[in-house]
Amino acid sequence: MSRSRAASPGAAPVAGPATPGVSPVAVSPLVGPASWLADLQVDEPAPVRSATLWAALATGVLSMLLLGDGVAVNLLIVALPAVLAAYFAARRAGRRPRAWTLVWGVAGLALLIVPALRDADWPSFLAVVTAVAAGSLALHGGRSWPAVLLGPIGVLSAVVTGPTWAWQGVRNLSGGVRERLGPVLRALAVAAVLLLVFGALFAGADAAFADLLGDLVPDTSVGEGPFRVVLFALGLVGALAAARTAAAPAHWDQVEVPQGRARGRVEWALPLIVLNVLFAVFNAIQLAVLFGGYDAVLEKTGQTYAEYARQGFWQLLLATLLTLLVIVLALRWAPRTRSGDRTLVRSVLGTLCALTLVVVASAVRRMDMYVEAYGLTRLRISVLGAELWLGLVIVFIMAAGVWGARWLPRAVAVSAAAGVLAFGLVSPDELIAERNVQRYEDTGRFDLDYAGGLSADAVPALDKLAEPLRSCALRFVAADLDERDAPWYATSWGEAKARRILDERPLSDKANVTVCARFRNEVMYRE
Repeated sequence: MSRSRAASPGAAPVAGPATPGVSPVAVSPLVGPASWLADLQVDEPAPVRSATLWAALATGVLSMLLLGDGVAVNLLIVALPAVLAAYFAARRAGRRPRAWTLVWGVAGLALLIVPALRDADWPSFLAVVTAVAAGSLALHGGRSWPAVLLGPIGVLSAVVTGPTWAWQGVRNLSGGVRERLGPVLRALAVAAVLLLVFGALFAGADAAFADLLGDLVPDTSVGEGPFRVVLFALGLVGALAAARTAAAPAHWDQVEVPQGRARGRVEWALPLIVLNVLFAVFNAIQLAVLFGGYDAVLEKTGQTYAEYARQGFWQLLLATLLTLLVIVLALRWAPRTRSGDRTLVRSVLGTLCALTLVVVASAVRRMDMYVEAYGLTRLRISVLGAELWLGLVIVFIMAAGVWGARWLPRAVAVSAAAGVLAFGLVSPDELIAERNVQRYEDTGRFDLDYAGGLSADAVPALDKLAEPLRSCALRFVAADLDERDAPWYATSWGEAKARRILDERPLSDKANVTVCARFRNEVMYRE
């Protein structure tokens, strides 16, 4: 796409044509974030190929047929033709897959395995969002922070430009393929009629074949027509947006964020040194408490073991986040005029990072104490995973201070994608149930209401409880499974496993509302 610049970087502002009686007004140069995007280049996309259009159409059709009953392995099936559409468009534009393109593409598809394995919605949602981000990196490429953080914006803009680009391609291709398209469409119509007629006859002749056909063919009732049309449009537009981005990606690596004004050594280093001293004092107290025991601290503060753990974790998590913000701002305004400034920056920020790692370890220990006192929940396991990932980011920052930061944006993005994938693969709901079952065996306390709100992923762990507590914990999950009637492609592996367990060991008839209410009070408040 041809681009023209209003002026060179050092040119004076351009004034408009003089108007009688009106003073000319100078055009102000771009400042702030708008000036950062001035060098952003977006190429003109190559003409669309018929293979790209067919792949996008297949994505829309599969979305219409498969996604209306829930999300499981069907999401991965729908994503495959969308990937092919992007690949065909990139090849038409002369782009070849690079190593990092394959890394991001494989990461995106791997993340879509999580909904196929897990019945819980929250890790699946997190995995799908991360898969979209990884897909945008595969389409755009780039290794800088703007490329990693702003890449999804290019995909969102292609949602508008993608259908227009595809329509122009259809108009260009229609003239040369009419003669070839007619026989293909007629053959497909005849094949559909034959399948419909003979399939209905065979289904009526044999019940087993009818059941097999019912399992394989998606249920598309007339009442779901508008919803299915919406799914078709979403799948088609999404595939075209991916293909349009692959054909003409935005070059986010060309976006340069200017450095802040360098500060003097005293102005820059003094606040950070004071902060390092504060961190060192806090960490020394934490080490003293760790080796001296918690009894003295609890006796002095008057807090219980659980209160001490609960009070500390959230403040330490916030301290870790604020430290990362301080590091980013400190690097932006770091001194860089003298020869020793680089050593000063490395020393001060390296010390801050090392001290922050001790804070991360203390926060993780506090959460472990918190879980021992109150049990494991979705929120607690989520923020614990986030705290561990923040600690890994700090380690990356320390390594970047030694070996350079060129690799840092990609490393942070890869670690985030790997963390989300690992989080989904370990089955957090099952892990929560296992930890709480173990806590019940150790202390006799169990949150029955919270266990009943977990997904089918928790069934294998809750199945280890003794009756009638087992049936009380599983009755809400079993009732939810009884209401579902999803086909195989919308059924997760966790749900299938839960159904198999409940079929082999049905719930006890003794676990009625009265009995479960009595058990809930006993196991919740047991001393």
